Amino acid sequence: MNKIIEKKFITPELFRMRVKAPEIASKREAGQFIILKIDEGGERIPLTIADANADEGWIELVVQVVGKTTSLLSGLEVGDSIMDLVGPLGKPTHIDEFGTVVMVGGGVGIAPAHPIAQAMKEAGNKVISILGGRTRELVIMEDRMSAASDRVIITTDDGSYGIKGFVTDALQQLIDEGTSIDLVVAVGPPIMMKFVSKMTEKYDIPTLVSLNTIMVDGTGMCGCCRVSVGDDTKFVCVDGPEFDGHKVDFDEMMQRMKMYEVQEKESMKDHKS
Repeated sequence: MNKIIEKKFITPELFRMRVKAPEIASKREAGQFIILKIDEGGERIPLTIADANADEGWIELVVQVVGKTTSLLSGLEVGDSIMDLVGPLGKPTHIDEFGTVVMVGGGVGIAPAHPIAQAMKEAGNKVISILGGRTRELVIMEDRMSAASDRVIITTDDGSYGIKGFVTDALQQLIDEGTSIDLVVAVGPPIMMKFVSKMTEKYDIPTLVSLNTIMVDGTGMCGCCRVSVGDDTKFVCVDGPEFDGHKVDFDEMMQRMKMYEVQEKESMKDHKS
């Protein structure tokens, strides 16, 4: 059992929680995730580790309420326990001294971008972070991303904070300024990662994308996270979650993500009734 030691809502549908998991906290690396099951009859869901403290033995998860399990998870309080946490899973981000690394985080994707930014900074890179959200309240973890970055640029779709526009507008601005970019790492909605990758491909800038949003089982057995990367078929949970953004077939991925929409809506409807 893993006890919840801290919990805070960021918006009515978005919250963060710290959970006691000392072994995971001591072994996790940037880019990895866990599988969580609330109770004996619960669904197994993958969640990316947003932060961790090995000395204090906790990991932090940032969760958006999108279905039954995340709704149930949002109802747990400090002192409650989660039955199972398995991890760390997935291949860690390749961390090296690249030079200038631009982190692009969209919405909830800012959370998994955070440990990658930390690791890139610690490796000696100059880190520029572009954080985007539909509104100001969806630009999360700005303080911690600032601590892990040399520069932070904020964009919001509605102009309520930072630059009015998309993360690609801020990225184009950096390129137009003559910033020499050695690597882009994009984490967020698939459509965001698609257009970031299309832009960087034009300028021949290496780009990593994290496809964690398509994961279901986390072991490669269900096959739901199958994606096309160049001429190869990959399973995000065991082969990733990060891949070369210039090779990912995002259109196919987004189509596959709609496979269980009906079942997800029915499950959420039953949960609320």
